[in-house]
Amino acid sequence: MSFGQQGGPQSQWDPWKPQSQQQPWDGGAAGSPDWAALAEASETRNKRRRLLFIGGGALATVAIGTAVAMAVVSASGSDEASNKPASSLPAGGLPSGSGTSTPSFAPTSVPPPLDPKEFLASKSKDTAPLGPDILFPGTQLTMGSTVYKKGPTADTKNCASAAKGTLPKVLTDNACTRLMRVTYTQGGIAVTVGVAVFDTEATATKAKSRTDKKSIVASLAGKGVKAFCNSAICRSTINSYGRYAYFTITGFTNGKDVTDKDTAVFSTGDDLAEFTFRQIRRRGEAQASAAANG
Repeated sequence: MSFGQQGGPQSQWDPWKPQSQQQPWDGGAAGSPDWAALAEASETRNKRRRLLFIGGGALATVAIGTAVAMAVVSASGSDEASNKPASSLPAGGLPSGSGTSTPSFAPTSVPPPLDPKEFLASKSKDTAPLGPDILFPGTQLTMGSTVYKKGPTADTKNCASAAKGTLPKVLTDNACTRLMRVTYTQGGIAVTVGVAVFDTEATATKAKSRTDKKSIVASLAGKGVKAFCNSAICRSTINSYGRYAYFTITGFTNGKDVTDKDTAVFSTGDDLAEFTFRQIRRRGEAQASAAANG
């Protein structure tokens, strides 16, 4: 009795085709499977597997070979670029971030500026040329909006001869070496500035401390300036800076006494005292600058 399908060709079973049918056993003849057919099918499967493995290995080998070739090309290109001569580098030098480092320097301290007053503290350092026309140059000066015309000048080593009241003794006792004077006018007001020179700042400071309300510099007339402050009441100031003591005497050219209400006289004296201070300080600044640059 056969279990096979009658009336047509029997389909062959292919293990690689899911829809194929296995050939049925012939139960009528031997009652056992066809071992030769099964062995042939197994051999076919093994050959196909070997082909797949060989094909996959070949593809992997090609991929590895390609990767190695690309790495070699990349390395070769990098070496070629790095070995180019300097003339083939881009214009403008190396790009930022190329590995160059900015040189660093140890911090340095800037020396403090020289003190102008130090050069005015003693005659050993205060060696610049000096005279009334150096301290008071030109023919006029301007303070704010007020213009003062320059009058006569005087210069003496006999300091007491150009002073009045208690000032001659103060100058003599403290070894004043020089007294320079200059007069300025503005309207009907005249002011004489006196600059006394000492050897040291300490001596000038001491001389200033010994003065009083009667320590007066003598007014200076001439060059169109009438005598003033000889008998009338005038306003005076006293100060010092460095080795210099400076004085002002301010009054009316018509001989009128100065009162507390005459603010123009006070402002004139203050202006010239301020200008004198600035000129003395500029003298120190000029010498300090020359020493720093020398």
